[in-house]
Amino acid sequence: MSIITAVRRLWRHAPFRRLLTLRVLSQAADGTLQVGMASYILFSPQSQPDAWAIAGVLALTLLPFTVIGPFVSPLLDRWSRRNVALYSDITRAALSLIIAAIIFTGATTGVWAVALYGALLVAMSINRFMLAGLSAGLQHTVDRDEFLTASSIVPTIGPIGVVLGAVIGFVVRFGFADLLGADRANSLVFVIAAAGFVGSVLICRGFAPGALGPSATGEKSSSGGAASVARGLVEAWRHLRTRPAALVALILMVVTRLLFGLLSVAVILAARHLWHPVTDPDAALADLSVWGVATGAGFILAAPLVPVLVRRFGLGRSAVGILVAAAAVSMVTVFTSAKAPLFVASFLIGLSVQSFKVCVDTIVQANIDGRYKGRVFTFYDMGYNGGFVLAGVVAAFVLPADGISVVAFAGIAVAYCLSAAWLAASRSRLGAETFERGTESLVAD
Repeated sequence: MSIITAVRRLWRHAPFRRLLTLRVLSQAADGTLQVGMASYILFSPQSQPDAWAIAGVLALTLLPFTVIGPFVSPLLDRWSRRNVALYSDITRAALSLIIAAIIFTGATTGVWAVALYGALLVAMSINRFMLAGLSAGLQHTVDRDEFLTASSIVPTIGPIGVVLGAVIGFVVRFGFADLLGADRANSLVFVIAAAGFVGSVLICRGFAPGALGPSATGEKSSSGGAASVARGLVEAWRHLRTRPAALVALILMVVTRLLFGLLSVAVILAARHLWHPVTDPDAALADLSVWGVATGAGFILAAPLVPVLVRRFGLGRSAVGILVAAAAVSMVTVFTSAKAPLFVASFLIGLSVQSFKVCVDTIVQANIDGRYKGRVFTFYDMGYNGGFVLAGVVAAFVLPADGISVVAFAGIAVAYCLSAAWLAASRSRLGAETFERGTESLVAD
């Protein structure tokens, strides 16, 4: 079915409507927060970032949850997921206001710098923990036979919120820069993000504490200390290893995330050091805004595209074809460093990467038992974050100061090809039907 038809079908469930609204609003606030962070750290007049600086920002904002995620993941199978979402966004609203105050006053050195980066670190880490909980709680908002449809839609609609929030952040940043100055305009962006988090808190309060699980039976893991946590993680890993289709899909999701991250770092460096003088960060930020809208549009269009592809070719073949398409588009970047072709290529690669992620979401949801979903989706988010952080480190070694490298871009295209070949071989070895589980509602008319 089309995404519009699917959403209409699911929209009759009040819990689903509330969860979707919560996720979009929270991710919109997160998109605004990310714009404020990028504008202040990478595009302020005093900064001249290189690839290592970008890698540092990625590590600061994404790595903490990647490291502690395995330890805290079982909590999603014990704690109220509604409360996780509620208190996560209360905390992020408070942190956004603290960051705004620090930047507004200009007290960004010494202990205040530690407080600033610490607040950013916690705010970004909480985001991934919260989204993992919402993914695990989705099954409680729809009928059993609609779960896989919902699981394929929600992660694709969420990026719409990120794009909208980012656009709001850019508009505020540029709209008030002349009046307030760059740094105070950045602080206003964080205030807007805080308002978004408050809105998501109000939506979340509409859920009963147990509405998103875990249920009394079937989902909760046994309580206990570190030993219990370790046992739970081992159990989840063993279960994942018995689901080779899900494991292969997760690994390839990390690979595509890394490759997209390399392109992202290259574009940031080109905007900052190639397309504009380093003394003109506002022009560089404007170009990055256009690039962000282009890639975001690709992310959004993945939602209606994937069901069409799956209905025509099947999920496994569609996933392979998407990777081949990403390889073909990536070759464009080998031959040009001009803005317009790179922006078009970024739109198409964003469409491909997000479409592949939708395929992975469906494969994982269909192959993982319910009692392990909270922990497995935390592994998923760890890989999602870790792939992007690793991209920053790899970029620091392989990309020049202006971000443009023919060899690196050719390597990205080859990596997409190899990923497609591995997926095709896995599909042949494990059986095509293994990669088609859970697609019945996607292909239904």
